[in-house]
Amino acid sequence: MRVFVTGASGWIGSAVVPELLETGHDVIGLARSDAAATALEAAGASVQRGDLDDLGSLRAGAEHADGVIHLAFKHDFSDFAGAGRTERAAIDALCTTLAGSDRPFLFASGVAGLAPGRVATEHDASPMVGPDAPRGGGEALALGYVEQGVRSVSLRFSPTVHGEGDHGFISTIVGIAREQGVSGYVGDGTNRWPAVHRLDAARMVRLALEKAPAGSRVHAVGEQGILARQIAEVIGRQLDVPVVSVAPDDVAAHFGWIGAFFGLDIPASSDLTQQLLGWTPTHPGLIDDLEASYYFRSASRV
Repeated sequence: MRVFVTGASGWIGSAVVPELLETGHDVIGLARSDAAATALEAAGASVQRGDLDDLGSLRAGAEHADGVIHLAFKHDFSDFAGAGRTERAAIDALCTTLAGSDRPFLFASGVAGLAPGRVATEHDASPMVGPDAPRGGGEALALGYVEQGVRSVSLRFSPTVHGEGDHGFISTIVGIAREQGVSGYVGDGTNRWPAVHRLDAARMVRLALEKAPAGSRVHAVGEQGILARQIAEVIGRQLDVPVVSVAPDDVAAHFGWIGAFFGLDIPASSDLTQQLLGWTPTHPGLIDDLEASYYFRSASRV
């Protein structure tokens, strides 16, 4: 299959691309910079120059592909509403190009916020609907194109997609602990975070491309919910700093923007995804990755 991938040089995309190539697929990767284009070509992929604001480039990439995997997103927390509008426009451009063809359209979403306080499953519809919703209500928008002949599949990633080289949420939490001199968790620290290894996530994406029916929601979740306190304890031990509870009123001052996320209780299951795709996570879990120490060699806030 010839697959157009946005976010192809990003954290998840740079694992998905080799997974696709190694299993016999051809890849066209969207590249917004010379560095991204060079990395894609070195991996064995073709290059489509452009970015999420270049709707013409998105349409061209989709037009010449047998399927699309849309992983790119503007992670701009200073203008999250603007990022949502960009996401909505990109999904519209890609899906209208694919309409009537039954070609697959896989797109990045998440498990956070689906069912706070209980284990979210693939049966849970996203509550984020409409243009003003987070991420532009992209999941509901994309799944709506199933009725127009698009094999839309929601790729719901854990909030933590970890592995060596990760500069996401966990790296940020490590950087904050280093700066603050303490490793913090919110309240009693019993809130749960799902996690998945980057390579397990990449394999799930490839299997979803090949197997998931139209309208599917699949969960890239390797671990249902790790206690935030447990994460903080490993970080504290690795950095040799105290582990402390941060009162809810002090979360913003201590953690900054990420505090609103790190205090959430958002466990999620992938049982149905594993049954549907024949997917079993096999790579190290988050705690093992933290114990491996590479998060602490050059920890910094992102």
